[in-house]
Amino acid sequence: MEQSSPSSTAPQKLRILTWNINSLRLRLPLLEEIVKKANPDIVSLQETKVTDSLFPLEAVQKLGFPHCLFKGMKSYNGVAILSKHPLTLLENFPEWQGQQDCRHLAASLKTRTGAIHLHNFYIPAGGDIPNPEENPKFAHKLGFLDEVTDWFSKNKPKKSVLMGDLNVAPLPDDVWSHKQLLKIVSHTPIETEKCLAWQKEGFMDAMRLHTPEPEKLYTWWSYRNKDWKKSNRGRRLDHLWITPDLQDNLKNMTIMREARDFERPSDHVPVFIDLDLE
Repeated sequence: MEQSSPSSTAPQKLRILTWNINSLRLRLPLLEEIVKKANPDIVSLQETKVTDSLFPLEAVQKLGFPHCLFKGMKSYNGVAILSKHPLTLLENFPEWQGQQDCRHLAASLKTRTGAIHLHNFYIPAGGDIPNPEENPKFAHKLGFLDEVTDWFSKNKPKKSVLMGDLNVAPLPDDVWSHKQLLKIVSHTPIETEKCLAWQKEGFMDAMRLHTPEPEKLYTWWSYRNKDWKKSNRGRRLDHLWITPDLQDNLKNMTIMREARDFERPSDHVPVFIDLDLE
């Protein structure tokens, strides 16, 4: 894991982007394209699928992110936070569900109005069968959601941004068909209830603050859909949450749908928010 050292002026404005990149080394050229288009200050990646020893640090730094934190494993999972500004690694978190599977990374960033804490999460997908007794992967997911909820209930967040692939589309308008997906993992009632219970432990949904229901919001389209635009059977699995003390700082939210049309794309697209900290 690489940790940056403080050295630059604290920012007044922040563009924070999250993306399940589905293999950093495979899609490094796509990350470069995203950075050119969006010009983010912070990039939070999930499913980097690379061990720390093979993390392409030099290539990422050439994209304009001298400060990088990452935690990865071979072929699966993995999270990273890339920043134009100095980061301080935050530690003392549980090994969620007793597994060292690289699903959470947290950092602190100094700004003109004080430090902001950044949480990057990759929640387990949960497999295909929405029954914890029949499906250990689903049980793992539910246990993970319970554990993070409990932790944040005891450690109330302040000036924090929580982001990542949470693998839950919690609201009826976060999926293409609420009725048809009620028994599909990612939108079952038990998952949506647990996700929203977690959010209530100190966060607000920045994406829905900017674009309230009933407008549909999607960040993921299955590879199985040959024409993802035509079918548009999407789900909002990727999230950006902020604590209430940052609500007045929220100025914008953008879902980069165009990234789904990249050559060899991720099935997720990037999402970013703008915070004005002046």
